[in-house]
Amino acid sequence: MWSVESGVLRVEFAMTSLSTLKTSHFNKMNDIKEERNRFFNSFIVPVAFVVVIWVVKAVEEMFCLDLSFLGIQPLKKEGIPGIFLFHFIHGSWKHLIANTLPIIVLGAMLYYFYRAIASKVWLLLMFSTGLFTWCSADGGCHVGASALIYGMAFFLMVSGFIRRSKSLIVVSFLVILLYGSLVWGLFPKYAVENNISWEGHFAGFLFGIILAVFYRKEGPSNDNEGDDDDDDPDDDETADGGKPYWDVPVPPKEELTVPRYPRGWRRG
Repeated sequence: MWSVESGVLRVEFAMTSLSTLKTSHFNKMNDIKEERNRFFNSFIVPVAFVVVIWVVKAVEEMFCLDLSFLGIQPLKKEGIPGIFLFHFIHGSWKHLIANTLPIIVLGAMLYYFYRAIASKVWLLLMFSTGLFTWCSADGGCHVGASALIYGMAFFLMVSGFIRRSKSLIVVSFLVILLYGSLVWGLFPKYAVENNISWEGHFAGFLFGIILAVFYRKEGPSNDNEGDDDDDDPDDDETADGGKPYWDVPVPPKEELTVPRYPRGWRRG
């Protein structure tokens, strides 16, 4: 039988349900928008870097300049500025084009998955690979962003496994699939024959791994981080201090026993 009171309750229930649906939809849209912004923001630094190195090469070509003197000249005083600047100089358009896509892809991965530490990793790779190459290379003039590419690639490869994070391990395997062939640039014989700075590549390989280990506790959290908290006594209480729905007290045995009635009785 319908009554005014029951009708009001139904209307209130419907309004509450509608409000809950609207809130859920609003939160979902916000999450999608935030994820989209995060994705596009991860390209800002890599694309800006690529724009700079393309502008440098264009200026070099337009004004018939040779900026190789800004590269690394190992153990020479005039080569010290190249410790940081050699990433921006490229020997040819082919060299520049070969480095462009890996910088964007690996840089975007770095800033998307490791945004809390991405800038620190990026700058430390630029400086450490330059310094190592200046100290260890055997003559010549070393230019190009390959050392930075190697650093990002091996940081991404190693970091996921160290953190034991499922999503980051997937990223590691993806980088191996895309850029696993970079390992050939670490061999001196292959590199020297192709006029490649294997010392810069080795510096990227070395410091990419070092930074992955050093920053293993910073950035994205471990997927398995909460697995050991199952026995925490605090988990047996809800946020408001009450007992969770599954913690139902066992009723007395007498209440669970079906009473026996005299023969001929029928329960209603």
